Amino acid sequence: MAHRFINHSFTMTLNIETSTNICSAALTEGSQVIASCLTADGNHAHDLPLFVQSLLQTAKDNNKTINAVAVSQGPGSYTGLRIGVATAKGICFGLDVPLLAVDTLQLLAASLLAQYTQLPDSALLCPMLDARRMEVYTALYTTQLQAVTAVEAKIINSESFLDILSEKQLVFFGNGASKCKDIITHDNALFIDNIVQDAKYMGLLAEQKLQAGDFADIAYFAPFYLKEFHATVSHKAQDVLGI
Repeated sequence: MAHRFINHSFTMTLNIETSTNICSAALTEGSQVIASCLTADGNHAHDLPLFVQSLLQTAKDNNKTINAVAVSQGPGSYTGLRIGVATAKGICFGLDVPLLAVDTLQLLAASLLAQYTQLPDSALLCPMLDARRMEVYTALYTTQLQAVTAVEAKIINSESFLDILSEKQLVFFGNGASKCKDIITHDNALFIDNIVQDAKYMGLLAEQKLQAGDFADIAYFAPFYLKEFHATVSHKAQDVLGI
């Protein structure tokens, strides 16, 4: 099996992930995690500033200089992504460091590979984020984290992925995968539970962006929502407004 992660001398990155109810942040040097924080309570506006404050203090206490800020760019929760990106931009302005935008589904795949190292190299990874009902945000990646398909919002049915499953093992994971277990039942379908996109696995993806000079524009960068945000109005509000 090919060696997927090779650690050399890396720069210090502050990583932020807020695309779902999971909120995480981490200080990394490549794959080495200096410190990390994670919660699943969904209160990003409260939790993320505390995480960032703690990690900045850790960097200061260890005489570490933060060279870049990486943020999970989406797809995912509209509100969560906005909080994460706004926070990342503010830190970049304050520290005068570049902003690195990391694909959320690729990060989810990296989180899987960090915990499951014995997957066959020929397998394809199918991270899934829940997009309500039987729809998921998904894309396919190799075990080297190379994108095979573009990110899409996909409605899952009994025909989904059959052409690929007839030839390769597909590994499904993420918070959108569990609802697909009873629908995707091919022998080549492997479901792995309890995998979340975690900022502590963002380091090498951020490092690749940094070394390639692939910086996001701090002023104009916006999250990748994939689908437009549609605000809903409660029935009580509709009665009050007469709509």
